Amino acid sequence: MSLEETILEWFSPPFDRNVRDAILLLKKEPKKLEDAFYTSLDFGTGGIRGIMGVGTNRINKYTLGKCTQGLSNFLKKKYSGEKIKAVVAYDCRNQSRNFAHDVADVLTANGIYCYLFSDLRPTPELSFCIRYLKANCGIVLTASHNPPEYNGYKVYGEDGGQLVPPDDILVIKEINDLKYNEILFNRNKKLLNYIDNEIDNEYHKIVLQEAQMNQKNQDELKVVFTPIHGTSITAIPQVLKKAGYKKIYTVKEQEKPDGNFSTVSSPNPEEKEALKMAVDLADKKNADIVIGTDPDADRLGIAIRDSKDDWYYLNGNQIMTVLTEYLLSKKKAIKQLNSKNFIASTIVSSPIIKIIANAYDIKHIYCLTGFKWIAKLIKDHPELEYVCGGEESFGFLVGNKVRDKDAISASLLTCELASELKSQNKSIYKYLINCYKKYGIYNERLKSITKEGKEGLEEIKSIMAKFRKNPPLQIAGINTIIVEDYSQRTILDLKSGKKESISLPKSDVLIFILEDKSRIGLRPSGTEPKIKFYFSVCDNYKPNVTWEKQQQILNKKIDLLLNDMIP
Repeated sequence: MSLEETILEWFSPPFDRNVRDAILLLKKEPKKLEDAFYTSLDFGTGGIRGIMGVGTNRINKYTLGKCTQGLSNFLKKKYSGEKIKAVVAYDCRNQSRNFAHDVADVLTANGIYCYLFSDLRPTPELSFCIRYLKANCGIVLTASHNPPEYNGYKVYGEDGGQLVPPDDILVIKEINDLKYNEILFNRNKKLLNYIDNEIDNEYHKIVLQEAQMNQKNQDELKVVFTPIHGTSITAIPQVLKKAGYKKIYTVKEQEKPDGNFSTVSSPNPEEKEALKMAVDLADKKNADIVIGTDPDADRLGIAIRDSKDDWYYLNGNQIMTVLTEYLLSKKKAIKQLNSKNFIASTIVSSPIIKIIANAYDIKHIYCLTGFKWIAKLIKDHPELEYVCGGEESFGFLVGNKVRDKDAISASLLTCELASELKSQNKSIYKYLINCYKKYGIYNERLKSITKEGKEGLEEIKSIMAKFRKNPPLQIAGINTIIVEDYSQRTILDLKSGKKESISLPKSDVLIFILEDKSRIGLRPSGTEPKIKFYFSVCDNYKPNVTWEKQQQILNKKIDLLLNDMIP
């Protein structure tokens, strides 16, 4: 179907008059009109995500309705003859509540029993709820940390993890085979059930069970918390209080849900600016630690005090490092670790996580980027016991009761570590340095390049094709020795010319490993119009050189690699 034919289709039922009026307005801006209709939103790392508005390439009632109708058709085939149950949640974003009700309408119109949260809730709580209610699937309306104009739709299977092959492929086929006039929007009220407090209480119990280390000095720790206008306001203060924390200071200006994220330029806790108001409050309260989450509460940002009492922002790999070390040390102390335990991290995360696992004599398993792959590991290895895992993008999960990254349990575990260290007159900053003394120094950096629109997508493809066809033999004067191409599922040794197979599923990822163990990864984002470059460098800890100086040396090394890769 041509672009003109696609646009014309949206002038007829089932599309309403508001849609037609919006298209007529867009016709005054041909470039925006083309971008809204030139393609359809594709499932990325966990569903669809995009700008809200009219068109096949936008998040709206009809694109979400088509996804939900396709999902319903898939569920009715997979669970033929059974009572099918789904759970729907949503975050603070503009239109999320309305979209959640649209999704519930389609599910119930298809005879699927729907549990709908009565108000916004964290994404990890949805993951827990699917298993708790023995539902067949779950859906959350969220665009995570994207800008205000975005929204999204993530689908979860009966295991509580996001859809993975072959189910995601089958769902996509059902969606693609549909016409918009085949969507059923007539809600069956008898099949809709609102849920809230009961699920909250059970979820909080699980978080306490998995992440509470039974410390006795929590009431001395001063914690500043910000939900950055998002869903964690419904869980983190409550969980911390149940765990015994009394000195919790919430950033008042950011505690009210707000889809415009009016106090920040981006609601992404990976960025220092998003935690600025929290850090300012922490200075006023003389707090020990700052924690902040993204809108759907699956990502956690942390600021701690360094040796000079200045604020130090942990990156995602550092969060993973200190939490993994702490959790494993506590479990080892009470003899809860054995050869059947495993931890997980993604192929673009810090290699230090595998080294930590080796030190504790437990298994480590790599997976592709996206937490759905960690959930799949838990599901695929019932003979093993998952302890924890994470990814560089500020995601961490404690225990296997939830099957997505969980900023709620990660926040509690962080506070447990901080309170224990404070009772010993120590700090998380020194704890991190001790990890580097023990395992070697690792320093990582992510560089994202945004490429908007149709031309941007083509440019991202071109960049990946260029590096794939002609991998750099040297980067910043350091020889490349290994090329890992996850789209071809091959590992090429440039010295010997030998090729090995990669056992993981295909993915558009390239990783270059250099002679000095530096690693550079490239991948297009699955949820944003970006190409991402991941840099990782390492060295042995030098006791006669200050930690700050060693950081500077590694940062300069990343600068050289980055400038050579991205002129």
